[in-house]
This record gives sequence, C-alpha cells and structure tokens, in this order.
Amino acid sequence: MALLVNRISKEVLKQRLREETIARKTVSFYRYVTIENPQELRDRLYKEWSELNCFGRIYLANEGINAQMSVPETNWEAFEKQLFEIPEFKGVPFKHAVDGNGKSFYKLIIKVREKIVADGIVDPSFNPSNTGKYLNADEFNAAIENPDTIVIDMRNHYESEVGRFDRAYCPDADTFREELPEVIEHLKGQEDKPVIMYCTGGIRCEKASAYLKHKGFTNVGHLQGGIIQYAKEVREKNLESKFRGVNFVFDERIGERITEDIISTCHQCGEPCDHHVNCANNDCHLLFIQCKACSEKMQGCCTPECVQIISLPEEEQRRLRKGRVKNGPECLAVYKSRLRPNLREVLKNKLSLGEI
Repeated sequence: MALLVNRISKEVLKQRLREETIARKTVSFYRYVTIENPQELRDRLYKEWSELNCFGRIYLANEGINAQMSVPETNWEAFEKQLFEIPEFKGVPFKHAVDGNGKSFYKLIIKVREKIVADGIVDPSFNPSNTGKYLNADEFNAAIENPDTIVIDMRNHYESEVGRFDRAYCPDADTFREELPEVIEHLKGQEDKPVIMYCTGGIRCEKASAYLKHKGFTNVGHLQGGIIQYAKEVREKNLESKFRGVNFVFDERIGERITEDIISTCHQCGEPCDHHVNCANNDCHLLFIQCKACSEKMQGCCTPECVQIISLPEEEQRRLRKGRVKNGPECLAVYKSRLRPNLREVLKNKLSLGEI
C-alpha cells in the first residue's frame, strides 16, 4: 500500500497557497472519544480530505482527535457531512478562526499519536472525561471579576507572553506536560477555591480541569472552546474582552489579534512588540519576538552568529551542518531551554555591548 503523505516541497506548496484564488475556512475541533483503530481512521481521513483539498494538522489517538484545518468553502458541506458520518465525531463543534483568511496551512498532515495532548499522566485511575464545568464568555468574565477566583493559563510561556486574560497565572513552561505539575504546585492548599482555566481552543484546559478534579479540587471550570470561541462570543455579544493582546496559534499565521493591547516587548531592543518569528537561520529556527526595526537590522535572525550563517552560500551552510548536532553552540537556540526565562535580558545585553 502506498504511503499516504505529501512529498511535495514546502516552498512549492507555500507558493501554491499564495496563488490560490479560492476562499477557505480555518477551523479547529477536538473530541475525547475512544477510537479503536486510529491508524485505519487516519488513512481514511487522509484520502477523503485530500480529495476535498483540505489542509491542516490533525492528531489521532485512542483517546480522540485534535484537528486544526483549512477547508475550501466550496467543499465545506461535503467535509462536514463526511466527518459527521463517523459516529465518534458526529456533531463535533467547530471553532472558527478570528482571522478567517484561510491562509493557515499549506498541506495536509495527519499523525497517529499515543495521546492527542501529551500530558505525562501515567495514573491509570485518571478519567479525562470527568471534566470541570464548561464556561461561556459571559460566565468566564463573571468568574474573573470574582476576587476569590484563581485564573490559570494552560498554555506555554511563549503563548501567554503576547496575550492573556486579566489576573491569570501563566506557568513558565515549554510544554503541557510541564505545566500540569507546576499548576498543581501553584494551587497547593487552595483545593476549595474556585479555579477557572483557559487555553487556545479548549482541548488542554478540558483535560487539565479533569486532572485538577482528580487531584481533589472541588470547584473547577474551563473556558468552552478556548480563546478562539471566546473572541467570537465577545464580538457577537458586544462583551468586554478580558483577554488582552494576541492569541498565539500553531499555524502559518502564528497569531491572531484579539485586542489592540501590546503586552510584550521585542526580545532584542525592548520596544513594545508582540510579533513572533522563527529565526531566519533554518538550522536554528528559534521562536522569539522581534520588531520590524530589529528584523531589518538582524535580517530576521536571533543572533549575529545566525546572520553570518545565512549569508553563506547554501553549500557552505550544508557543510557546516554535516556531522553536527542541530542548533549547535554558535547559535543561541542550543541554550534556549536553559536561558529561555532570561532570553530578553540576554539579547538586550548583547545589544548594549554592541554585539547586535
């Protein structure tokens, strides 16, 4: 059987997307549900969605599905019909992107994983379906206004850095599996207090709310549909947005603006900025915040070392990479796990010393 993957180069696929004239919808959805044979379902979905010209990043596991997709508007009805014909996914709710230009994904990727959200939980008695109370935008706003409520951001540090809810505790973590024990430690001794949680589309805080209940917390709620659904409800109901800034998203857009507030700064010069970029040196690819002026000065790179590397002929860049661990010592990325909490200070020091 042929391998069901797309082997066309990223550059060609991105160019095709830029040249597209069709309208697309960017949507996300998930469901915790038992899937007996995720690999078989994966191949079926890949065939069906390829025929409908769908793009996206989808994860399947025995515990369910987690999908972010770009679907041609002309094929939306067919896509929805096919999806709902699968009993496990019938009636699954969609979250539509705030920025709905559809230029979010350039290819279709469907992967089978052990879990749709890597959580690090090994306790066999944990029941992820025993979730906390769902809260809509009105209810979430009301809960935030209660001074006794503890607000928890269940996203990674680089997500909360550019946008977050008022009064939110934001874990200094790179992954969801790191956040869970950090949140439990932060909440220690407050098991009877009201706790509300949020994330991008709802999938992480739904599992986290169940985990808190499993750990003995008695009053747990989470934002239904995440920030994406919250922004939609705020707009439709003319509510005050208690989320400030940009909602980080894991596709080509990187972020979608919810409010005009800029709550972060450029990691290189300290000016107000909430624009995430990946270092232009593809062998580094460090994710950081960079303003337009620094982008021009640094050619989209995080350090002078990376500027030097991208100025070399491609053949020389390949030679430097050969036999060397990716993100080598000439690039700050190799130190990002150790220096990340102080990344802004590290880069600003380089600036003051004339190294940038």
